[in-house]
Order: sequence, then structure tokens, then C-alpha cells
Amino acid sequence: MGLPAFRLWKRAWPLLLLFMMAAEGGCRRGPWTLWNAYSSRFIDPQGRVMDPQKGDRTTSEGQSYALFFALVDNDRARFDKVLSWTQTNLADGDLGVRLPAWLWGRDKDGAWKVLDINPASDADVWLAYTLVEAGRLWNQPAYTQTGRQMMALIAATEVADLPGFGPMLLPAPTGFAHQGSWTLNPSYLPLFIFQRLAAFDPAGPWQKIAAGIPVLLDQSSRKGFAMDWVNYIPGGGFYPAPANADKDAEPPTGSYDAIRVYMWAVMLDETGKTRGQILNALPSMSVYLANHDAPPEKVSDLGIPSGNDGSVGFSAAVLPYLKASSGNERAIAHQMVRMSDQKDSATGMYGRDLTYYDQNLVLFATGFLDGRFRFGPGGELKVDWTR
Repeated sequence: MGLPAFRLWKRAWPLLLLFMMAAEGGCRRGPWTLWNAYSSRFIDPQGRVMDPQKGDRTTSEGQSYALFFALVDNDRARFDKVLSWTQTNLADGDLGVRLPAWLWGRDKDGAWKVLDINPASDADVWLAYTLVEAGRLWNQPAYTQTGRQMMALIAATEVADLPGFGPMLLPAPTGFAHQGSWTLNPSYLPLFIFQRLAAFDPAGPWQKIAAGIPVLLDQSSRKGFAMDWVNYIPGGGFYPAPANADKDAEPPTGSYDAIRVYMWAVMLDETGKTRGQILNALPSMSVYLANHDAPPEKVSDLGIPSGNDGSVGFSAAVLPYLKASSGNERAIAHQMVRMSDQKDSATGMYGRDLTYYDQNLVLFATGFLDGRFRFGPGGELKVDWTR
């Protein structure tokens, strides 16, 4: 072992030992300090999640993630505040009647309001999932009812029947169905969510969507890397797509959206065969990290990684993915050292700029690895506080 490698292991082995012990689960965890720090910095007293790097705007994605983390932490008071703000400001007061607008913030005249009324389906399915699971775990039928109503709205407005393929979740009700093609986002499709929604609504499209997700990921990945956006063409399958149809849009990539795909894949229950199918479609991030210190910020539509490293949230997001296979100990150590180096001792959060998105990725990854939550064989949420 050379000197640089020895120094890495000298720094990493205590972190790696703690990581492996935490990932075994079992005992009840202490306070979720990162969630508490995140809540203090990014959630206002009303329950609105703010993104300081983007003018304190609020997205339905941020609200949906906060609702999920509050449930995982058994934080009923914050859950109700986040839900109330979301319902009042993004859904005209009733999520059971209207899906939430995806963007809220300050307009050009300085007024705070909905800036884009189009819903975002990833937030919608996370909200519906979290509500039905909150109803079950907290024995609150009102949450379950709202979640079921959201499922009906999603099925009616955000699901398209792709010719030759079957039903699939569109990113939003409008803007993603074109003449002869459909644009999709693989990171909007955590399989465990659709497994659980299928149990609540067997007559809905959820089981067929769940069955199609591994096929979509296999066909749309490039040289084993996930892509941010993909187009479906009947008879041709799935291909990488730019983020939007503008002629000046960036070319297709795998980047800030796609990094979640690796994380969602390994959060599936290990007893089913689907987890292995998805991991087999996404082998290249593991191969890349065997010889690089951090995940790439971007991967081209030809499957070629860029020279720039992704943010610290990328390192967190790939940790569960790396742990799912043997032989990744060195790569795991690199990511843990990188996270340790970029942890702010004053706040307990991560990154040079403490960005909202990085903290969300770290919350998902470390919450899962610490055993604070798991997803069962049918996608059901298993939380530490019920043990």
C-alpha cells in the first residue's frame, strides 16, 4: 500500500467502522441532529421549506421531502406545519382536490405567490406516499384519505399510457407529452413508492408503473450511468433527452437529478429480484469510483463522465449504492472522508455553501444507512421509532 492510500485508510477506518455499525440497524437511534439542523436553517415557523441559494423560493419537492423526514423522525408537530403550509399555499387549501403547484416565491413586483402552477409529479407521489404511511403509522385516517385523493388526481392527470410500453408517470400534467414522444425523469420513479401505492389502490396504474421502472432504467442508462431526462419513442424505447425542448438547452446528461436514481435503487427491499435488476442496469458509478475520489458532476449521453466532481451531496447519495455490493470499501472510504472534510462543525450540515439540495441527499442517505427508515417488500415504510 502506497503512502497516499495508507493515509486515506488511516483517516477513513474509524469512519468506516462507525458507518458499518450504524448500517446494521437494530437499536434505537438518538436525536436526528442533521434533520434538526436542516429544519432550523431551511424551514420557517409556518412550515415553508426555503432554498436560500435561489431567492428563498419554495418547491413542492422541498415540502414533500420535509414531510417525509418529519414522519421518519416522529415529528408530528412539524409534519402538520409543513402539510398545512403546503395545502394552503400550493394547493388552494385542499390537496385532495388540487395537486400542489411546484414553485412558490417572490415575483418581479416583490409579491410572494405561486410562480408556476404546474405540479411536479415527483413531489406529488412522495406526498401521497407519506400521507398514507403517516395515516397508518400514526393511526390518523384523515392523512390516509388525503393521500388516497392525491393518488386519484395523480392517476388522472400525471400518468400516460405509452404505446407499446404501458402506463408511466409523467413529470407534470402538462409539457411532457409531445407529438409521438414523451419525456420522463427516472429520478421521479422510486420503485418502492409505486409498490406501496399499488397496495392501496390495486385497480390503479401503480403496479404496471412499478413493473416498467426496471425496463426504463435499463434502456435509458448510458454505459451503465443513469440519465436526468429521457424520451420514450414508440418502437424505439428510451433515450437520453435534454432538460427542456429549448434549442439552447444543455445536451442530455446524468447529473443532479440522476444521482438520486442510484440511491432509490438500493433502498428497495433486498428480498425481491427487482433491486438486483436495477443495480445491474447501473454498474458504472461503482466502476468509476474505484479510481476516482468523488462522483462526477455530469455524465454525457454517451456515458462519458465529466472532469468535475459532484457536490458533497453526490458522495452521500452513492454511499448506500456502494454498500450494496462487495469490493467497494475503498470507494466508500473516499466518500466518507470527503463528507467528513466538508462537514460544518458549527451547523452539523455538509458542503462549502450548505445548499438545500445537498442536505436533502445527505438526509436520505444517512437516514437510511443509520437505520432510521427502511422500505419493506411491498414498499411499506419501516421507521426506527416503532421498534
